Amino acid sequence: MSDSLPCIVLAAGGTGGHIFPAEALARELLGRGYQVALITDKRGARFSDDLDIPVYRVRASSLGKGFIGKVISIAEMGIGVLQARWKLAKLKPAAVVGFGGYPSVPALYAATQMNIPIVLHDQNALLGRANLAMMGKARAIATSFPSVGGVKASTDMQLVYTGNPVRPAFVALRSQPYQALGESDPMRILVLGGSLGARVFSYVVPQALALLPQTMKRRIVIAQQCRKEDLEAARSAYAAAGIDAELSTFFSDVPDRMAEAHLVICRAGGSTVAELTVTGRPSILVPYTGGHAGEQTRNAEAIAEAGGAWLIPESAFTPESLAVRLESVMALPSSLTKTAAAARALGKVSAADNLADCVEGAIKSSAIKG
Repeated sequence: MSDSLPCIVLAAGGTGGHIFPAEALARELLGRGYQVALITDKRGARFSDDLDIPVYRVRASSLGKGFIGKVISIAEMGIGVLQARWKLAKLKPAAVVGFGGYPSVPALYAATQMNIPIVLHDQNALLGRANLAMMGKARAIATSFPSVGGVKASTDMQLVYTGNPVRPAFVALRSQPYQALGESDPMRILVLGGSLGARVFSYVVPQALALLPQTMKRRIVIAQQCRKEDLEAARSAYAAAGIDAELSTFFSDVPDRMAEAHLVICRAGGSTVAELTVTGRPSILVPYTGGHAGEQTRNAEAIAEAGGAWLIPESAFTPESLAVRLESVMALPSSLTKTAAAARALGKVSAADNLADCVEGAIKSSAIKG
């Protein structure tokens, strides 16, 4: 990397929930003239192909089970910290920004050892474990929600509500208004199962639609993401219900599909919620129950309490309960329009810009404190 421009290192886990906001910040920082590098682990994803950013991989591991598992995890992290120190010594970054996930920890910990300021960004309404571990060393914590659980006040740390940066394709849809559902219009439903727990959607959604009155059932136009092992069962269920559904394990055009949808049924991960609010689309949120301390439930509650979504806990997510909700919104389509407007009001389209400002502020603060 050239020595003429300052470098900022981003440290993130490899899932989309961590990578997408990191990529959005990378674009903003590049536009401001910074150099950017990404540090992740061997499973970490790359940024989009149009971003020519160096990616460095270091060893990392979540805390294993049992004594042996814990020893191996600690050893992996120790090696990762040494690798990260070597990378940071060559890059000489002005700051390291962590986006959560255990692969972010080695770079963040190494930065604190080298007196490099760190900034943490959390995508959820409840601080994740990696950020909790590094919170005491951070110059600033940037949050995606106005109120975030787990954050402890510190005289040396700034808490900044930036919002959660989303990909440019979703930002571009901000100006595309929600298409109100007419009383006899086809109702477009998008179901996004995500990489975890999609099986519950593959079972519940087709069965719920089968329970709708025939006049409503004929109006349904549905596109659903399913796990590969669930495709045939879901396809058979839709066929038995007389519903022509578009099913796939992956949709490459999610922004466009979300823009066209009258209703989205999905999990409540931080990035998903941010995309729904930026685009202003109503949703039924079914939080994944296997997350850390109910972070998806906290996300869904924050949106639902503001009127921007309907929350159905997975324990209550049955064909009958979903059918009742769908019949209600189809009978009263103005509720969809109202919920879409409430979701849009929560969207932080300037989140990447806000986060870049937060990072620059932390760098300046660090320089003043010497």
